[in-house]
Amino acid sequence: MTHTETHDRTEVTAELVRDLLRDQHPDLADRPVRFGARGWDNQLWRLGEDLAVRLPWATPAADALLRKEHAWLPVLAPGLPLPVPVPQRIGEPSERFPRPWIVTTWVPGEPADRAPATNATAAADALAAFLTAFHRPAPEGAPVGNHGRGGPLAEHADAFADGLATAADMGLIPDPDAVRAVWEDAVAAPVWAGPAMWLHGDLHPANVLTAGGTLCGVIDFGDLCAGDPACDLAAPWTLLPDGAVDRFHASYRPAVDDATRRRARGWAAQRALGGILIGEAGVRGRPGGKPTWGPPAQAALRRLVATAG
Repeated sequence: MTHTETHDRTEVTAELVRDLLRDQHPDLADRPVRFGARGWDNQLWRLGEDLAVRLPWATPAADALLRKEHAWLPVLAPGLPLPVPVPQRIGEPSERFPRPWIVTTWVPGEPADRAPATNATAAADALAAFLTAFHRPAPEGAPVGNHGRGGPLAEHADAFADGLATAADMGLIPDPDAVRAVWEDAVAAPVWAGPAMWLHGDLHPANVLTAGGTLCGVIDFGDLCAGDPACDLAAPWTLLPDGAVDRFHASYRPAVDDATRRRARGWAAQRALGGILIGEAGVRGRPGGKPTWGPPAQAALRRLVATAG
């Protein structure tokens, strides 16, 4: 694949990326450019061996998400135990390309929706170390979560009910009542009363990289926000192999209290339900569908139901 189009029909090619660099960051313009990947909001182009260019291609909201990453992630990245794509430069809208774009460090690895973690101990310890380091009190003025991420779980009740009904009607969930029970227990848990913590906000398998059976990087911080850490603590159920959740909780600090663990299970159920529906859309060839999202989402729901009670 050598090119792709943005939502405003701008064709993006390696030549365009070089031209943008030549106009605004000429010291980087002579590096090799090659297509990397296309995500939900952005497309990624490799820039030499250690950098990447990210350009918004689909959703209009991606512009603000890139600027948010550029403003906050360099402050948070030092000290994190897993590599993250640290913004190095920002590109401003121009006649060549009407939207902002950024240059970041390149993080090697395979997305976990395509190459799931298989080493339960190593993956659980890596995820726990990352979230222990990342979850720190956020300052005044930290961004609010998109679509209610990091906020009260009950605000998502209608969307969850609609998604569960749709998935059940399509025959995608063996036991909808068991999934509903996980959700209702999570919503009934006491709300977060601590300080707003920094959150990645979107720790699903396509945003975590693996190598050698364990986690090796975390990407796409467009949903970076402050709020209830339960939003991120859903990740053990959605990212780790069977039998690894307890190991994660033994390694994560501070220890997760019962109410936060219950809310995290609700966030995990919601994320898994979304992954199942997006995955099925991909199987059926619908726009925006991603077939690789379905299997890890189904595995997460199976784990959640199996450990309910």
